[in-house]
Amino acid sequence: MEKAISGQTRLAGLYALPARHSFSPTMHTTSFRELGIDAVYLSFDVQPETLGRSIQAICDLEMLGVNLSMPHKMAAVEHMDELSQAARLIGAINTIVNQDGKLIGHTTDGIGCLESLKEHNLTVVDKKVTILGAGGAATAIITQAALDGAKAIDVFNIQDSFYQTIEPKLKRIEEETNCHLTLYDLQDEEQLSRSLADSDLLINGTNVGMDPDPEQMPIPNADLLRSDLPVFDVIYHPAQTALLKAAEAKGAIAINGLGMLLHQGAAAFKLWTDQDMPVEIIRPLLAAEILK
Repeated sequence: MEKAISGQTRLAGLYALPARHSFSPTMHTTSFRELGIDAVYLSFDVQPETLGRSIQAICDLEMLGVNLSMPHKMAAVEHMDELSQAARLIGAINTIVNQDGKLIGHTTDGIGCLESLKEHNLTVVDKKVTILGAGGAATAIITQAALDGAKAIDVFNIQDSFYQTIEPKLKRIEEETNCHLTLYDLQDEEQLSRSLADSDLLINGTNVGMDPDPEQMPIPNADLLRSDLPVFDVIYHPAQTALLKAAEAKGAIAINGLGMLLHQGAAAFKLWTDQDMPVEIIRPLLAAEILK
């Protein structure tokens, strides 16, 4: 019988609340096994008041590192010894790497999005992008796109209490990149029309179109779309949102968030192991899990 656990087995995991529903243990433990890496990945329900102790345990137990999901992505930042440039600009992390007792915080959501785009022969380099939303996932994508060479990004968000905090963050990203970033009200249909008219890519970073309201669209009118405007939606359930259906009806490339989910995990795996996740083995497992 193949030995699954040894005295040398290392641990990685997910800190979230809740965490038990996550596909990450299957994704990473399968990848460890496929590559012959003596490690396992487990999910942990971590309460906000114990986050600090749980992060200290990464060092105490000599873990490879952890992924973080809600509600810990921002709170974990203060416990890091170092942050990647993207994580510092965003002010949130989703991956911690234990580098010989030094904890380094990273964000891989933006990397996941851009890697998914590459699978469709799309790039943000020297392109203008319109992004809907400025929450956690959207900001990660904005930051990574700017760092990777996007020419300009128009960001549209609803004018809620969060709106006033977005512009200073976009300004910091702009100051450290060669990308021009502009914030607009998502209700400004005329500006949205102008932005989309000269954009090379539309990204929906909001949850509009997600179950239980899959017929909703984050834009007011499908006529704003066109055949040569690729559309990426961070939502992966349903697999085809109303926005993606409308894009396909125009003859445009339409991409859901499944590839982003896969590649953000692959980026974390690479940071822990310095090896490439076997994504073509994990992809069908992930797709089957989503359909459950």
